[in-house]
Amino acid sequence: MPITANAANRADEGPPPTSTSAVAVLELAVLTRGLSRSFGDVHAVDSVDLRIERGTVVGLLGPNGSGKTTLIRMLSTLLRPSAGKAWIAGAEVGDDPFAVRRQIGLTGQYAAVDDFLTGRENIRMMGRLVGMSNGDARRRADELLESFGLSDAGDRPLSTYSGGMRRRLDLALSLTSRPAIVFLDEPTTGLDPRSRFAMWQVIERLVADGTTVLLCTQYLEEADRLAERVVILDHGRVVAEGAPSELRAQVGGDIVEVTLVDPADVVAAAGVLRTVATAAIDDVSGERVMRIPVATPDRLADVVRLLDRAHIAFTGLTLHEPTLDDVFLTLTGRPAAKPDGDDG
Repeated sequence: MPITANAANRADEGPPPTSTSAVAVLELAVLTRGLSRSFGDVHAVDSVDLRIERGTVVGLLGPNGSGKTTLIRMLSTLLRPSAGKAWIAGAEVGDDPFAVRRQIGLTGQYAAVDDFLTGRENIRMMGRLVGMSNGDARRRADELLESFGLSDAGDRPLSTYSGGMRRRLDLALSLTSRPAIVFLDEPTTGLDPRSRFAMWQVIERLVADGTTVLLCTQYLEEADRLAERVVILDHGRVVAEGAPSELRAQVGGDIVEVTLVDPADVVAAAGVLRTVATAAIDDVSGERVMRIPVATPDRLADVVRLLDRAHIAFTGLTLHEPTLDDVFLTLTGRPAAKPDGDDG
């Protein structure tokens, strides 16, 4: 949902740290320095530095509990930082949260819609809340329903909408005030592939129109498709950032993917294949598919030989270049969590 309506940039938010120029504060969509948030002894976000250029998509990735949502909540003024600073389009989140809210839209992990209203009524109500006239709110509702493919369902109550339709409407609500910057916290979680693809197209159109997007996601293929830069969080800290191609280069070599006959052999297979692996092996017990990073393609023969010597049967063997999943595993020591459930 949107925080409030759009507004001009502000240049009077107080001096930035000495390492941060006033020009950078004003020119960047998002800038943070040492941003932190603790809950008792738990450091949910720990000294995070971010720079997000205007008109770009930055993907925010991390295991469950890595601090992604806490970071989004601080940037959107819903949670005060314990330490550090953050500027949104020149406005500092602690000093002037109202200026920040006039610049941003937010879509959380759950659709923030009113089931008793129709889709059209939800958008019109949001338009009125952010200061639009009744006529402007009606016109904006028509525009957004058309843009999100919801015109035919616009006069139906939300209780009749599918999960995918509700998520699209939730994103439409966050765009009611035409914000310059949009924070998307796992916007496609729980959607079926068709609905997810439709959301990707909407996000791509937003960026084409000049909107800045910070995309928090558990789908690594989503970040690979949409994001120009990716930031990976682990235990509240940034462990890597860069273009997807740059991050893949950090893994190096290739990935051998083995499908075992018996899931009970996973631990034994991981033990014998560690001699050829260049990084951690995804060897979660109970899974039949293993991913082994190797230095060169000829290591494929070594994988076959080692499994044969250990009398471990397999049904599939492939070799491919590293993906963001492989980067994630290499940097965090564990695979990315997979969202549960599909709902159209």
